[in-house]
Order: sequence, then structure tokens, then C-alpha cells
Amino acid sequence: MTASPQSARPFTVLVTGGAGYIGSHAVLALLDTGWRVAVLDNLATGFRWAVPKGAAFYEGDIADAALVTRIVAEQDVGAIMHFAGSVVVPESMTNPLKYYDNNSARSRALIDTAVHAGVRHFIFSSTAATYGIPESVPVREDAPQRPINPYGMSKLMTEAMLGDVAAAHDFNYCALRYFNVAGADPKARSGQSTAGATHLIKVAVEAALGRRSHVDVFGTDFATPDGTGVRDYIHVSDLAAAHLLALDALIAQPDVSHKLNCGYGRGFSVLEVLDAVDRATNRRIERRLGDRRPGDPDALIADNGAIRAAFGWQPRYADLDTIVAHALAWERALVERRLAA
Repeated sequence: MTASPQSARPFTVLVTGGAGYIGSHAVLALLDTGWRVAVLDNLATGFRWAVPKGAAFYEGDIADAALVTRIVAEQDVGAIMHFAGSVVVPESMTNPLKYYDNNSARSRALIDTAVHAGVRHFIFSSTAATYGIPESVPVREDAPQRPINPYGMSKLMTEAMLGDVAAAHDFNYCALRYFNVAGADPKARSGQSTAGATHLIKVAVEAALGRRSHVDVFGTDFATPDGTGVRDYIHVSDLAAAHLLALDALIAQPDVSHKLNCGYGRGFSVLEVLDAVDRATNRRIERRLGDRRPGDPDALIADNGAIRAAFGWQPRYADLDTIVAHALAWERALVERRLAA
């Protein structure tokens, strides 16, 4: 796709958490297609270097109403892509109030500011964790939402707020429920960079490059072909593309909102992922088999029929080996960055 001139776009998109993993990929996708972009990030887990030069950058908090109002006015913001928040499920169990603050209370403040500043379109980074342990897979959007951890509940609360706000104001939204996000920008411009990340593919490529001694496998007694948990891994660039399609849809139909899954509709087990990393590096990662964690479902796979039908979404990188190759290339780039520092 050829990027349109920035002057052809009707407004600027504010990306909260745009210095983080998924947010930085959304910023790249927006800039690549001619959108004007402003980034708001407190850099708690993000990186200033992850924000491209083409985006205006503001360091601060999404709950700072005066700052957000100023950004909207200065940058002519007409839509918000909201990625800022906390995402580590085990941490949410031990520190739930952090998650209800960062993911629910601060989102409420951001939505309130957006409404009062006249921002009409809002795209929210939600999660498959809102479903809890699904009754059946693949999981459809109309499946019961029964989160089993504060992370999932904090995101579900924000979905509920958005629905109520859209019913009361000149405002529409899209909540995209991510499954397991992985990989990195194919041009190696961004990727998962957070130290101590818990994403399996990130952990596995770190182990493959000698930055971890092994990979823990939590559970070998799941009701799956090889006994390890099965998850739907979606390439982060395909996810970013879904956000752009959501933005176009919100603009085209300002009275319509959406709640949609983001996944490929097929899953891979933990051992299949580790085998893919082994293939990519021609070495074997040490696996340490352990007990399953409470609440882990056997399989979590998206039914993605709705987003394909609504937006015409066509993933470009729906291949495990491709996802692993891009993640590995980014991890090698990070090693070089650290050596050069």
C-alpha cells in the first residue's frame, strides 16, 4: 500500500503507550500510511528510542487531564489508540490495585478527557483474558466474559465504560481483544524490548541467544496433543494493521462501535513454539518441565470471523516460523544495541 500524504488525513491520532511494544508498532503503521501521530507515554515500561522521529512525543500520564487536553488541542487529535497499561497476569494477582489503577481508573480519566475535548473515536487495547477459561474454542466474541484475574477484569471494566460512554455521547469505539501477541516489525524497527518479559516467544528467543539458561514449561498434562498449553499467536504487525482498519471503520460509521477478537484462529502448543525456535537457530533450548499454573486453560484460540467480515482484515504474517524469525532478528538487534551502548 502506498502511503497517502499526511495532509490528506483528517486529524492526528494520539497513541497512548506508543513507546511500548504493541503501541510502537501501531505508530509505525500509522506513519507508514500517512497519518499524523502524537505519542503519550510515561516511559515506565516503554522506550523513548522506540518512538519514530515522525511522531510528536509527550512524556506524561494518561490521567493528566490538562496534559491530554493540551495534546488534543496542539496536535488536532481526532482519535485515540489506547495501549498504555499494565499487562503481566501473575503480577495482577499479587498487586491487583495497580491493575485497577493503571488499566481501569486511568482509562476512565483518559476517556473522560477525550469526551470533554471532543475526541470522537477511541480504539482500546483489550484482551482475550476477559473471557477467562472459555467453555469452548475457538472463542467467539459473544462467549461469556468471566475473567479469572485482575488483569482481565481491569480490561473488561474499561470495555464496559466505553460501551456506556458511546451510548451517552457523540463517541464510538473499537475494543480489540488480543490473543497472544508475538514477533517484531519485519524491518526490525521495533519489537518486544522489556526486560523480564513473560511472553513465551520472547523468552524462547532470549534463551536461544544465551540470555536465559532455559525455558520453563508450565504444565504437561493439558488436554492437548502434546500435553502443553495451546495458544493463538498473532504477529504484532498484523495486529497493528487491525488497528488501522478499526480507525477507518470508526470514521466511516461514527454511530457504530465494535468489540472484536484479534487472532489467527489456530493455535500452537508450548513445545511446538520451542521447536520452531530450535529450527530457526539450529540449536536446542533446554526445557524445564513443571507444574501448570492455576487458571491456565488448555487452549485459547480466537474465532476471527467477525474481524475478517467487519474490516476485511487479511493477516500477512500468519505463520509461526515467520513470527519466530522476526522475533529472533529483533532480539539480535537488541543484543547489538546493548553491546554498542
